[in-house]
Amino acid sequence: MAKSKYNYPDELLKAQRELNAVRADLAALFKKLPYSTEPMEAWARPEGYWLKSPVHEASPGSTDMEQQQVAKLRERERDLAAKIVAHGFWNEIPGTERPDARSQLRYALDIGGDEDQQAA
Repeated sequence: MAKSKYNYPDELLKAQRELNAVRADLAALFKKLPYSTEPMEAWARPEGYWLKSPVHEASPGSTDMEQQQVAKLRERERDLAAKIVAHGFWNEIPGTERPDARSQLRYALDIGGDEDQQAA
């Protein structure tokens, strides 16, 4: 596996791992939820509209519990993203390299970045 050239602190890797999990949970939840949070009658797109689904069934809307789940996950996502962006590690990286370092953090877990760093 490729190794990241940046030595990310464990807490930064942990936050990124949790952020990835929260985003996966949100995506899975969105797939289960009705397309509208509010109850909505069935409707059809105008003829010639470019999307393939011209008719949409009625939506029962999301329950209060479902909306609370979404809100809780979104809040956690914001908190983790803020924790990652504001981490002091970025001050150790030269300004011109920061975009690359932040980009690589997103994929550091996929390439085994945390395993390689623990072995070091």
